[in-house]
Amino acid sequence: MKLKSMKIEHQPKLMIIPMIDIIFFLLVFFMMSMLTMVVQKSVPIQLPQAATSKVNLDKVLPITVTADGAIYLEQERIPEGQLKARLEAEKSKNPELAIIVRGDAGVNYGRVVSVIDTAKKSGIQKVSIAAEER
Repeated sequence: MKLKSMKIEHQPKLMIIPMIDIIFFLLVFFMMSMLTMVVQKSVPIQLPQAATSKVNLDKVLPITVTADGAIYLEQERIPEGQLKARLEAEKSKNPELAIIVRGDAGVNYGRVVSVIDTAKKSGIQKVSIAAEER
């Protein structure tokens, strides 16, 4: 007479659903953390507010005017006398160049107008003024 084995053999189960959940949560976590890393690094200023203020910054050259009147082309501080030559050089590289003037809320209005006028004299037709949304 043959006796059955007393050992119970269980096949191990691979639980793939919890692993998929963990991978999905990691993916969402890294996507959300990357959104906070996308920050435009620029000169710190306080922008004035406006109702419509969204502009695509991928295709424009930012010019920043700080509260003390300093002018920055992208992140480089330049004297006002060199602004026209630099803008003409940028315009020769990209004929469809657009600029956005980021003037601090405390800056003299005439200083911002002077920068816009210099941009127009350089042959740039697309000029925008940055503002924060209200």
